[in-house]
Amino acid sequence: MPNRLRAWLAAVVVVAGAAAGTAPQAYAEARDPGVAGARGAQAAPKSVTVDVSQDTYLSQASPAQEHAAHTWLSACPSTCDGKAGAERQALVRFTVAGLPANASDVTLTLKLQAARTTDSSVAARKVNGAWTDTTTWSDRPALGATLATAKGLTSGADVSLDVSAAFTGNGAYSFAITGTAGAQAVFHSAEATAGDGPRLTVTYTEDAPGDDEGGPTTDGPLPFALASTAKLRASGKKVFAHYFPPYPISLDNQAPASDYYARNYLKPEGENGKHAAYGGLLRDRPIGRSPLSGEYALEDLKTEVRQAIAAGLDGFTVDILSVSSSNWTRVQNLVKAAAAVDPGFKVVLMPDMNGLASVDSATLATALAKLASSSSVYKLGDGRLVVAPFKAENRTAAWWSAWMTTMRDQHGVKVALVPTFLDFNKNRDAFASISYGFSNWGNRNPAANAGLAANISRAHAMGKIWMQPVSVQDSRPNQGVYDEAGNTENLRLTWKGAIDGGADWVQLTTWNDYSEGTQFAPSANNGWTYLDISSYYLTCFKLGCPKVTNDVLYLTHRVQPAAAQPTYAQTKLMKLRSGSTSARDTVEVLTMLTASTPVTVTVGGQKQTYTAPAGVSARTFPLATGAVSASAARGTAVVAKSVSAAEVKARPYAQTLQYYGVSSGR
Repeated sequence: MPNRLRAWLAAVVVVAGAAAGTAPQAYAEARDPGVAGARGAQAAPKSVTVDVSQDTYLSQASPAQEHAAHTWLSACPSTCDGKAGAERQALVRFTVAGLPANASDVTLTLKLQAARTTDSSVAARKVNGAWTDTTTWSDRPALGATLATAKGLTSGADVSLDVSAAFTGNGAYSFAITGTAGAQAVFHSAEATAGDGPRLTVTYTEDAPGDDEGGPTTDGPLPFALASTAKLRASGKKVFAHYFPPYPISLDNQAPASDYYARNYLKPEGENGKHAAYGGLLRDRPIGRSPLSGEYALEDLKTEVRQAIAAGLDGFTVDILSVSSSNWTRVQNLVKAAAAVDPGFKVVLMPDMNGLASVDSATLATALAKLASSSSVYKLGDGRLVVAPFKAENRTAAWWSAWMTTMRDQHGVKVALVPTFLDFNKNRDAFASISYGFSNWGNRNPAANAGLAANISRAHAMGKIWMQPVSVQDSRPNQGVYDEAGNTENLRLTWKGAIDGGADWVQLTTWNDYSEGTQFAPSANNGWTYLDISSYYLTCFKLGCPKVTNDVLYLTHRVQPAAAQPTYAQTKLMKLRSGSTSARDTVEVLTMLTASTPVTVTVGGQKQTYTAPAGVSARTFPLATGAVSASAARGTAVVAKSVSAAEVKARPYAQTLQYYGVSSGR
């Protein structure tokens, strides 16, 4: 049997141990294999090797030539065996099918058999664009981040590359093999008459058959067992949260019932009526705490660092609004707090080019160079300082290039620039030559987040990493505008965009900007709800979706109909942002369940019951005035219950269009 035909047949074989005919589940409700849960005794690991279904290589020196019929695959740097402009890239595709739903600890190992003995260094990268056997260098696909590397090839021996970071469940996997140094690397292809073509070994542990049927099997607030900090950080994919210095845990170290938030930001008459027109500056606040002794501001920042680490985050992108005010002091203290708690938790410097509009290049360079000396400030493996300016287009690419030269020549700091644009597509080309990667601030409603993969693909096609914004909602009383987030729909959609689109980094926008209602941080209205949900999707992004091992219900709703008028005499009301998803009045139950379970939802005294499937699922119900709750029960045993502390009113005191969240796990 020809090698390529044998490879195609093997590639579509159902993985051993799964029932024949098992179909991959849709992302939104999948119980995808991934990180192992705390399950007690488990079966021995299983391994299945899948042959390549398609492979070819691309040659810069022959940009229009196809190579799918060749018996070898080549990978070589841009200067290949002494010849410039002769880069080669190999492309391989595999299909993983039938992996059982109760699989955990999944690893993917790409094996390539060398056809020559060389000193080659190679890298395996995820392929983000489309390709076929007829693809050439001229129409080569965009490539994602490096997944694994190897150095030195021996003829006839396998090179093993751990590409587990690409795992997302059953489906197709495409990898590029690129040369990074040394001589041309040559491997056997699927067409080889001697030797083996590329293979992908899938290793996993299958939990005991009864594990999914007896209710919760993991204690704690999350619906799954969160991987260790070390394992999460080992992933090449990074997740940061945007930290906004004006809203720390406490502004004056007073009891939460009478502190600055309570007196001045949450009341319309606060700050001498400054915010009366829109019913008060804020609608939510950080979870309060009793007064502290000593350096309370630093201790509060340490608390926020610990909260972020507990959720699986890699660090904060800190909004640098000034280089001289109280906000600048908080930036310095945040860097200090991260270093004290865990230097592995990184702070990405994000100069805000709105707030810094009057700050000159030399002053900004001096300020950031001072921060760069901390062990907690994020640098790449080559030592470059990551700087991700917000609204980078407020300065020209030439200005940033000169600023980077100042950083290098006057402060000895090389910069990896990752500009965060308000308009990526308008500015990407101008900034391409000076940027390590790109990001944009993004949108906060499902309608505006329907095509996230396009920006990621464009960035990758330009050879840049992409930091994808992930958001909950947006509601701005002082600006008179809000987005319709659709309960958790926008949150889930932006996470899905990052995962499916192959983003390299994620930025949660924001950790704590309460004036824009975008906060993920533990808050008075939401507790840990949005952060806990994001811990699940963060794990999907980094390691593959984990098993649901604990029954949890997340309940979200507004405390008023979207069109309701407040009883307080506001003169400025929020209106729906142009282009947003249409306003809706709904209660959502987001379930993460170990097994199919009846769920009862009570809204305004009216009960409705439905059966939620195992895994992740969302369902909405009409909003009504009164109390809101949901519970899941198997037989007479209630396995999860969420009761909202906030009642829905026909007319609120002040217009409040943020969604409130509550988790049964906390």
